[in-house]
Amino acid sequence: MKDTITVIGGGLAGCEASYQIAKHKINVKLYEMKPKKYSPAHANEDLAEIVCSNSFKSNLLTNACGLLKEELRKLDSLLIRIADETKVPAGQALAVDREAFARRVTEEIKKNPYIEVINEEVTNLKEMLQEGIVIIATGPLTSEKLAKQIQELTGQDKLYFYDAAAPIIEKDSINFDIAFYGDRYQQEKKKEESENQWKQRLEKQDRSEQSYINLPMNQDEYEKFWRELVEAEVVTLHDFEKREIFEGCMPIEIMAKRGMDTLRFGPLKPVGFDDPRTAKRPYAVVQLRQDDKQARLYNMVGFQTNLKYGEQKRIFSKIPGLEQAEFIKYGVMHRNTYINSSKLLNPNYQLKTIPNLYFAGQITGVEGYVESISSGLVAGLNAVFWDGVKKHHFSEYTVIGALAKYISTPNDKFQPMNANFGILPELEGKKIKDKKERYLHFAKRSLETLEQSLREYRIK
Repeated sequence: MKDTITVIGGGLAGCEASYQIAKHKINVKLYEMKPKKYSPAHANEDLAEIVCSNSFKSNLLTNACGLLKEELRKLDSLLIRIADETKVPAGQALAVDREAFARRVTEEIKKNPYIEVINEEVTNLKEMLQEGIVIIATGPLTSEKLAKQIQELTGQDKLYFYDAAAPIIEKDSINFDIAFYGDRYQQEKKKEESENQWKQRLEKQDRSEQSYINLPMNQDEYEKFWRELVEAEVVTLHDFEKREIFEGCMPIEIMAKRGMDTLRFGPLKPVGFDDPRTAKRPYAVVQLRQDDKQARLYNMVGFQTNLKYGEQKRIFSKIPGLEQAEFIKYGVMHRNTYINSSKLLNPNYQLKTIPNLYFAGQITGVEGYVESISSGLVAGLNAVFWDGVKKHHFSEYTVIGALAKYISTPNDKFQPMNANFGILPELEGKKIKDKKERYLHFAKRSLETLEQSLREYRIK
């Protein structure tokens, strides 16, 4: 245990980490470059500034983010407590008065006798690491100088720039009366086999191991979908994002506006497929690619998008087979600098190659306010016990533990993730079809597991 721990970044994760460390009567040097220097998205001098929505999402235990908040309440999260104190009416969601929230966090952090806030940009990371433990929680808009130092320390050629990502869907919500497994290369093999040989081979195949799910569309279905797509509402980007967002990727709604058939010659091309219902080539095919080892999550191939979340739900649900789709994560487009945590971090957010360096917040690849807070809490607790005497590896049966496991599990196609039930292990016993009941069972198991951890670790 060290006398002083350095935390870089005064956002949600950095403030939570600082509070958790200070609770153990360890001094914290919290570096925040505001107000001397601002990122392109920040404008408020306070700590824990919220720059996008003021919503911390649902409070319901049948929502993974709601369950995560309840876990954090049990773990004495400072920021969730203040969010509860500064909430504004928002139905079943937890939304906050953003100015009151940031002001209260700032007050709590600055009055803590163990926390020293230093308003400077960090340019000497290597020197700090020689002196002790460091937690980097600088978020998706990490300064250029610090980002370069992080690149050097992690051995990565570059940090990831999360320009665009497609929606992710829970497999159990897909209609397999329409959808079918297989990729176009496997389908092409049908030409080399008799119909009976092909059917026998498909029947023997273990579907859980197949990495693609296909959603065929006829001409009428495709053209209706295309019209909805080109007329949909999009998110307004920040000025600093507009000049870099379209390099290397193309939002599907922009691609669609280039012509009615553009998608059919791009991500929705039907080449190599036969629709099992008609035994004929469909007019277009939407492909979903496996996104996790358990084959419970699938992303929409080529569907990187800047559509508003509500529009994504409305329009993508019109694709045959996705009428009841559960969107674990919507497509997004924004600048988001993050490290390749799946190769670099342990489940306690510790860098594998430098034991006294931790990361927290969106720079790790967790997506969302509450998720950032949870990573700060885990990194802070583990920084206190960095010498191996005690490690806080939260169970994967909890959302806080499953999220940490997800971002630290090797994945060649790693991308940021928010809290969702798809990253939790399957429920033991028989499968529960009713979604609400199933999610309540997840919540019950999670909270019981967390209570056991609280007793084991004596977390206070």
